[in-house]
Amino acid sequence: MSDKNQKKLEPLFTKDNYIWMGIGVAIIALGMFLMSGGKNQDPNVFDYNVVYSTTRITVAPILIIAGLLIEVFAIFKKSKVSE
Repeated sequence: MSDKNQKKLEPLFTKDNYIWMGIGVAIIALGMFLMSGGKNQDPNVFDYNVVYSTTRITVAPILIIAGLLIEVFAIFKKSKVSE
């Protein structure tokens, strides 16, 4: 194959893709951190409000799912073709 017929291979992901992937990873990490929650003052006493808080049960899973959706968006995002 000659050099004239050979296409220049473009990278699979661009800088924009990597930026979106980083944002998605940061949001997933924040969700995991929030899901880990706090600790009980006394480890021998079960505190329902600490274990099943709104942050752990609602906010953190929403952030994790949003981060995963951002990751899917980042992978499928088409790069702008400049010719």
